[in-house]
Amino acid sequence: MKLKDMMYVALFAAVTAALGLLPPIPLPFTPVPITSQTLGVMLAGAILGARLGSLSLLLFVFLVAVGAPVLTGGRGGLPIILGPSGGYILSWPIAAFVIGFLVERFWSRLNVWKVFVFNILGGMIVIYAAGIPYQAFVTDLPLQATALSAVAYLPGDLLKALIAALVAVKIKQVRPFIQPRMANRSSSQ
Repeated sequence: MKLKDMMYVALFAAVTAALGLLPPIPLPFTPVPITSQTLGVMLAGAILGARLGSLSLLLFVFLVAVGAPVLTGGRGGLPIILGPSGGYILSWPIAAFVIGFLVERFWSRLNVWKVFVFNILGGMIVIYAAGIPYQAFVTDLPLQATALSAVAYLPGDLLKALIAALVAVKIKQVRPFIQPRMANRSSSQ
């Protein structure tokens, strides 16, 4: 891996950690708070692409697991990964990969609405698909009740998906991070 790529991976792990400085919004009916950190997941995938985006979130999850206080509220450590939020956090590298893969695939025809949809697919559906069952298992609550409580995350996540799409498309226009060889490969298909 090139030094430049390592810097981008570290940068987006740091961006995700910085988004953790915004205070969480606790909800009375679920132990998983609303946070801004999924915005970092969406940005990493949409700006860096599948490989580097997922690596940046893999680094972030590693930092959480070893106890670095990079999650919202200054939290970190293996107990967080093993707790109700763990499934959501563990899905972040996969979510960034899915978003990045879709962005790379449609690179030559990319626009805000496509990236918005990609953020919903990777940054919401993938994360919910991992986080909700994990939370239900850890809290010993029915899956349906846990899924119903996750509805509270939808408005904020849709807003984050739109913000990430706007930023990613603007960065693509000004200074694309994704390598041109990816763009050439997807435009020839």
